[in-house]
Amino acid sequence: MSDSANEALDYTLANVRRRVPEILAGSRLDRALAQMFPEHSRNRLQRWLREGWVRLNSRAAKPKQKIWGGECVEIRLQADPAETAHRAERMALDVIHEDEAILVINKPAGLVVHPGSGNWRGTLLNALLHHCAKLSEVPRAGIVHRLDKDTSGLLVVAKTPQAQTDLVRQLQARTVKREYLAVVRGRVPSDGEVSAPVGRDPRNRVRMAVVKTGRPALTRYKVSKRFAHATLLECRLATGRTHQIRVHLQTLGHPLLGDPVYGGRSFRSLPPPIGRQALHAARLEFVHPVSGARMRFVAPLPKDFAALLDALG
Repeated sequence: MSDSANEALDYTLANVRRRVPEILAGSRLDRALAQMFPEHSRNRLQRWLREGWVRLNSRAAKPKQKIWGGECVEIRLQADPAETAHRAERMALDVIHEDEAILVINKPAGLVVHPGSGNWRGTLLNALLHHCAKLSEVPRAGIVHRLDKDTSGLLVVAKTPQAQTDLVRQLQARTVKREYLAVVRGRVPSDGEVSAPVGRDPRNRVRMAVVKTGRPALTRYKVSKRFAHATLLECRLATGRTHQIRVHLQTLGHPLLGDPVYGGRSFRSLPPPIGRQALHAARLEFVHPVSGARMRFVAPLPKDFAALLDALG
């Protein structure tokens, strides 16, 4: 999703050089930096050291190496990732629809929607800010709902604060229709729904789970096609909790194929799994925030998803 324009991004602030005082002789470099550069936090200094922005006597520095006094320490100061997260980056976008109030994007798998820890650049938000400069005036660059990094499909983006408020209200009123295609392990016997609260997994904070203290969540599903050892489902969200479909289908005993977090990675008697969770936001329907017209969009199957269905037969 990136190109040479992204590679040219430079968030360097300046270079600073200081001599190691004799009083620090025998210290480890990582500990000495905190005393030599007190204007910067320990975490920031350690990050710069790990990422190779610190040099000792013009050579790459190592965190645990000893210093003996008199050496020249040079740091190429870098902006905090969070400080540069909301910057425009030229990236390819699959725009399904655009007018003065909204954008509808077909997001590819692998693209993070919003900057965060470990993904401060190269996100959909960065791409949107380059595509439409006025989105810098809209909170979160107009993003009103998200898809997981490895989920493909449709997202609506507001281009004005007024459109964003209207779309958020539609989401809260549950009048936005979001339909997903999901390939799950095993043969699902019939249509149904899962109504179970979803919240942070108390045993693993990077996962979500069905927990009593979670927020109410409802997923309806319909069997579209059964294979020998898998099922293609059409899922409709009544709520929009983090990882909702993935958690609910795991709870049902039919995790998404290719999902490494919720149990869909390992299975037998099947072709090689898709390289990500087999989940695609295929249909999106909402009321246009300005015209009041009912808008309906369909995203074609991505190649990896279609190849999985072909392999399943």
